[in-house]
Amino acid sequence: MYRLGVLLLGLFPVVSTAGEPPAPIIDMHLHAIPIDFEGPPPRTICAPFSSFPAWDPESDYREVISSIGKRPGCANPVVSPMTAEEVMRQTLAILEEFNIYGVTSGPMEMVGKWRQAAPDRIIPGLLFQLTEGTPSPETIRRWHREGKLSVLGEVTIQYQGIEPDDPRFEPWLAMAEEIDLPVGIHIGTGPPGAPYLGFKNYRARMHSPLSLEEPLVRHPKLRVYVMHAGWPMLDDTLALLYAHPQVYVGLGVIDYVLPRAEFHRYLRRLVEAGFGNRILFGSDQMIWPETIRVAIGSIESADFLSEQQKRDIFYNNAARFLRLPDTGAIAQHEKTSD
Repeated sequence: MYRLGVLLLGLFPVVSTAGEPPAPIIDMHLHAIPIDFEGPPPRTICAPFSSFPAWDPESDYREVISSIGKRPGCANPVVSPMTAEEVMRQTLAILEEFNIYGVTSGPMEMVGKWRQAAPDRIIPGLLFQLTEGTPSPETIRRWHREGKLSVLGEVTIQYQGIEPDDPRFEPWLAMAEEIDLPVGIHIGTGPPGAPYLGFKNYRARMHSPLSLEEPLVRHPKLRVYVMHAGWPMLDDTLALLYAHPQVYVGLGVIDYVLPRAEFHRYLRRLVEAGFGNRILFGSDQMIWPETIRVAIGSIESADFLSEQQKRDIFYNNAARFLRLPDTGAIAQHEKTSD
């Protein structure tokens, strides 16, 4: 039975002693995706980057990015495993080590495999684009009813040049509001130079989360979190949070890719503006499990955050957003409070 003690879990810093798990973390942005999602493995990413590519258009930009993926030339490279199986194994080991529960998106069959391997750790999501094979609202409604899907996200229509207010996306938003299905939508940073990597309709102006305003007003009961926190559109993000108090932001990818000083500047402004209670931890580890450690470290090293604020970002805000008694993960969280 659900206990009041679980509601209080994580409200105060928990000191881990020998034999006890660390205080729980909810990662709102995990992926179970094919190993070649970023190109043939192994792929390398800077965590963080110290500088982003400067491109001479005389060359093929895809070759520039490919060379960075093989020879990043940075101080903190993270190399991917060679197989999707190894990505899963390493990611699940890190989830166990840090007591993490992850909203995990990808193809449904891959998410199902991860959930079967770690049913107490994986909260199932759906990697979503608008294509011919996109599951219908009725199919998603059924998956949710059957307990196969807890979050609609990551929604990546930005890569297609489609904004949240596009009529093509409206049926899924209406369905999500009707069945109270949380939505995690990619608004913000993608790969540097995205329009030259095959995403011809991707535009920098679409980093602004203000594109969510009309859908939010049409669907006032919709639960939404903005993945990547709308970086670098800080003022637009603050305006959205101020005008729409139901919206949360996630820190996935920006907490390990951005230069640490830039990430801390962005995070600090969100907190100082009064929105520390709506910031969600996320890694967006993709095919690099070790980036989860870097993402955690970027929060832990933020000396402008109190221990309470760190706990809010790591756990409390997500627990409130997800209404955890309904997620199925709460039973395992309950064990950590015994």
